[in-house]
Amino acid sequence: MAEPMEPTLRVTMLPRDTNARGTIFGGVILSHIDLAGGIAASRQSQRNFVTRAMREVAFIAPVYVGDVVSFYTAVLHVGTTSLTIKVDVEAERAKEPGRKVRVTAAEVIYVAVDEAGKPIPLK
Repeated sequence: MAEPMEPTLRVTMLPRDTNARGTIFGGVILSHIDLAGGIAASRQSQRNFVTRAMREVAFIAPVYVGDVVSFYTAVLHVGTTSLTIKVDVEAERAKEPGRKVRVTAAEVIYVAVDEAGKPIPLK
């Protein structure tokens, strides 16, 4: 069973993050998902982690310049060498203060590794 979702990261989207349509690149959001998930993983174990996979990332709504995007995390699964973290993403619209929109969600799998990049136990 997943832990409750915790606020983990909050970012204001800037003009440098936009595509030709004026919305934020999906890759920028993916990068922040990975960062938020990595923060959640490091709270579980003081190990170095690598990202193994992202599952079911579907973009539900666009993100615009000035939106404040929040990333919430919860641990879904703890294995011997890996963790699965759920990341929910919402945007507070810059042009509509107080209006929050669910943007996307993902499950990210992280593997604890040693200095040589080999998987190691979490504990």
